[in-house]
Amino acid sequence: MLEPAARPSAGLTARCVRALASPWSRLSLLVVLLVAAATLMLLFQPQRLLAAGWPPQLSGISAVVLFSAAYGACTAAFVPRPLLNLAAGALFGGQVGLAAAVAGTVLGAGVSFGLGRLLGQSALRPMLRGRWLKAADGQLSRHGFRSMLALRLFPGVPFAAANYCAAVSRMGWLPFLLATGLGSVPNTAAYVVAGSQASSPTSPAFLISMGFIVVSGAGAAWIAWRKRHRLRGP
Repeated sequence: MLEPAARPSAGLTARCVRALASPWSRLSLLVVLLVAAATLMLLFQPQRLLAAGWPPQLSGISAVVLFSAAYGACTAAFVPRPLLNLAAGALFGGQVGLAAAVAGTVLGAGVSFGLGRLLGQSALRPMLRGRWLKAADGQLSRHGFRSMLALRLFPGVPFAAANYCAAVSRMGWLPFLLATGLGSVPNTAAYVVAGSQASSPTSPAFLISMGFIVVSGAGAAWIAWRKRHRLRGP
């Protein structure tokens, strides 16, 4: 006598599970997670902890590993990477700070890529209908490593935006992570060296790193302006 009553309940449960697992439900969950993460970063500003309040009882490899993990979590939650790179240099010096920052960069990119691939790809791929969107998707899908390497080397491309665009494409995990690690080194190194030499603003290392940051930023702005001018047409 219990079976007829159980069947409608089982059917309702199955429909609820399908609705929660639908592409748009997963995309909504991704949006909620990103908004919540950004809000927490604005409220608690963990970059201040990384730069000024690092636990004094931590040292050596454990401090570097924990910093890299915190760096990855912060970048996935939209904390600006330049602040974290400066903190890495100030805390660990040039070489170790660069290793920690690059590891955190790859970790944060991997987290963002995984969230975008799992929760956003199935809902967003059908929306790639415009000519420019299709072209960008095709470039990332067919030439993933080369395209992502170029994006990482170009300082004007927002880190989080590149992560989620790659996640929506058909780019593989390995090309994405390798290109992120290699392409992030030059700009990351400049900020890390600047952070490590912040107490000596007249030192050659500090001046060279700041010069690289200024020149690369100006070059990125100029290229972006040229691209915008071309898109507007004569």
